[in-house]
Amino acid sequence: MKGVVLITGIMAAGKSTVAQALAERLPRSVHVRGDLFRRMIVNGRADMTPDDAGEAARQLRLRYRLAAAAADLYADEGFTAIVQDVVLGEDLTHFVSLVGGRPLRVVVLAPDPAAVERREEGRPKTGYGAWTVAALDDALRNGTPRIGLWLDTSSQTPAETVDEILARRDEALI
Repeated sequence: MKGVVLITGIMAAGKSTVAQALAERLPRSVHVRGDLFRRMIVNGRADMTPDDAGEAARQLRLRYRLAAAAADLYADEGFTAIVQDVVLGEDLTHFVSLVGGRPLRVVVLAPDPAAVERREEGRPKTGYGAWTVAALDDALRNGTPRIGLWLDTSSQTPAETVDEILARRDEALI
């Protein structure tokens, strides 16, 4: 797998774990954590809320541009760049347009909401506040373009998900 791989899904879908596990299985790879760009903002950070269309949305688009640029630079140097972030709705099409390098693969982790809630309860960090699992799941399933490889990972371990991504990598090509 060369180029760029975007792993997306809602919070607690397993993106970080799967992206890291995939990176560890590839010979020259980088795990680009999109949320790091948000956390780099020291003053003036605006976190997304369900009804935000202002500064938080602008910062989210900035985060996507930074992640895509970093992935392209790593891919240009021969690394497989695995970007992991929450990219939903029309933002997915926009993110794809930001990545200049090819091949580009998109993998959407789509476990059922009950599995996400179980995973969220078992995590030390909390992803949900103003958001609900049901609202984000609806945005994923009903508002996100069906591009790339969509996986129901509800009953899979991270290793099984990575195995499936590798076995079906051509289905993820954009």
